Amino acid sequence: MPLATPRRAGLVDQVIEQLRAAVTQGEWPIGERIPTETELVEQLGVGRNTVREAVRALAHTGILEVRQGDGTYVRATSEVSGAIRRLCGSELREVLQVRRTLEVEGARLAALGRTREEVAELWTLLARREAELRDGRWQDFARTDAEFHCAVVRAGHNRLLTELYRGLTEVIAASIATTSSIAPGADHAPEIGHEGLAQAIADRDPDRAAAEACGFLDELLERIERA
Repeated sequence: MPLATPRRAGLVDQVIEQLRAAVTQGEWPIGERIPTETELVEQLGVGRNTVREAVRALAHTGILEVRQGDGTYVRATSEVSGAIRRLCGSELREVLQVRRTLEVEGARLAALGRTREEVAELWTLLARREAELRDGRWQDFARTDAEFHCAVVRAGHNRLLTELYRGLTEVIAASIATTSSIAPGADHAPEIGHEGLAQAIADRDPDRAAAEACGFLDELLERIERA
């Protein structure tokens, strides 16, 4: 999405919205350095002070991170995930404990509210996940694994829960340096399967879905504790 020259009124707010959109729409991925101040001034057609104020505001929310002498980097895709990261830092164990709380309830809600299309999406993601694991495509596997869990929570049709969960997954992806065997964004243990979780959701069994979600996350936490 090309950046556009904002209208004169409310310049800073308009620039903030354009920069935020570049992040949330994936044009500037997490961990990537955004264009320099000079480049942003040229693209937006505004003054340096306007750009600085907009960047400062997004840094305050946790979406951007200004590194003196190095540039400005994307740290989170939303104010929610930025706040979660500030609260949790890089403590993976604490993040996973909160993730367990959200995902167990998300699985329960998904079993109650999922559509046939959402169930089909879960099975499609699991099939892709299995193929990527079998082929040793670890980055693709990690991405698909994260997509599966987000799809589970999204199937519960609770927007706030979905946004909170998405924020947590970003923090988890940023905390993967705990052991060399942990893959980015994945379950940190490829052999942990999710067919039971998907089947419980398909069967509209909320108690079994919650138990399945709790079970694999408990196992994951045990592995983190031993690492």
